Amino acid sequence: MNAASIPVIETKRLVLRGPEAEDYPNFKATFTSYRARFMGGPLNTYEAWMLYAAEIGHWQIRGFGMWMIHDKDTDETYGMAGGWQPAGWPEPEIAWIIWPEKAGKGYALEATHAARQYLYTQGGWDGAVSYIDPKNLDSIRLAERLGAQKDHDAQTIDGNDAVYRHPSPAALCDSQLTHGIEMEIGHYADPLFKPKGWAID
Repeated sequence: MNAASIPVIETKRLVLRGPEAEDYPNFKATFTSYRARFMGGPLNTYEAWMLYAAEIGHWQIRGFGMWMIHDKDTDETYGMAGGWQPAGWPEPEIAWIIWPEKAGKGYALEATHAARQYLYTQGGWDGAVSYIDPKNLDSIRLAERLGAQKDHDAQTIDGNDAVYRHPSPAALCDSQLTHGIEMEIGHYADPLFKPKGWAID
């Protein structure tokens, strides 16, 4: 699956497209920084390059992967969100990462909600989990805002991660949770909205 065949998703503020070579500098800057501490980082330059190659190759191998999050108006990249299941992952994962300077504006919530909806409705997924470092409180809060709940009985990757199980497609369909997520996204899209004390993404 090449970049041209990866589906494109549009939301209120964002366009989600497959990762391309020109997106690598922002990816490298984030994964070689302290921001990546809960995802095996900070990585060195070689490790960041190999991980980005894996992001692109994952689409070819699995038929799904991580989308690059772009601003709909400026095309600036804000991070990544989508499906992830490399070797050793017990279940398909919903994952996300936002560049450090773009956090706190609801982009992760908006992109991850759209990616999950696509994977459920178009990708044929019947459920998903997110594997999160227990110390990564921002990601835990985001998972909970997406309706995911900690699954104490689920198999972890290496015993050091917490597993958050997302609601099933049926549970999300036309639900109060989905309407609440979309209402929150709408607030973030309002230029006059100035959140205080909200969980950052």
